[in-house]
Amino acid sequence: MIVQVQGKVVAKDLDRVELMTSGGVAYELLIPLNVYEALPRPGDEAILWTSLIVREDGWQLYGFASAYERRVFNKVLGAKGVGPALALGMLSTLTADRLVRAIREKDIATLQSVPRVGRKKAEQLILDLADKLDDALQSSDVAGAPRPAGTGVDDAIRALVSLGYTTADAEKAVRAALDTGKKGMSAPELIRAALAKIGGR
Repeated sequence: MIVQVQGKVVAKDLDRVELMTSGGVAYELLIPLNVYEALPRPGDEAILWTSLIVREDGWQLYGFASAYERRVFNKVLGAKGVGPALALGMLSTLTADRLVRAIREKDIATLQSVPRVGRKKAEQLILDLADKLDDALQSSDVAGAPRPAGTGVDDAIRALVSLGYTTADAEKAVRAALDTGKKGMSAPELIRAALAKIGGR
């Protein structure tokens, strides 16, 4: 099972991204809109959590910003009449947290805001999933964006977290530092640059 892909962004579109791994293998992943919006520039590295769907006509990888978002995708696939394309559409229209909350709270109006989800489909989602989205799934560990990767990045994120910032804020600041800073920055340089970004908000 392929659960994560880390590599350089080769190309990206609204619904897909190509990542080139260090081993020289490029993967195409279908993605929800929030992942596209958070992906770094081509040439930069990202990590996506993945779900592999195997069908008679082929295999397809789906990429997500967090393990939590991937779990929600897989849970939604358990509903009657929901395939990968519709599940991805739900996560493009609603955040993973909002989708879980809508199903648990039987919020038909919010579910109907998703293209191709009418009242009957919304009611089916609630019927099939409302009691299956347990507290563990409801507790989000979502970072909100594909995580930056590379030399010094993990050390910089851990350092910012130790200073009291959330993991999500630390990753966002490090990503911003990478976007505007010089390449090949060490962990201390990344930390300083990320702190400058936080201070400049």
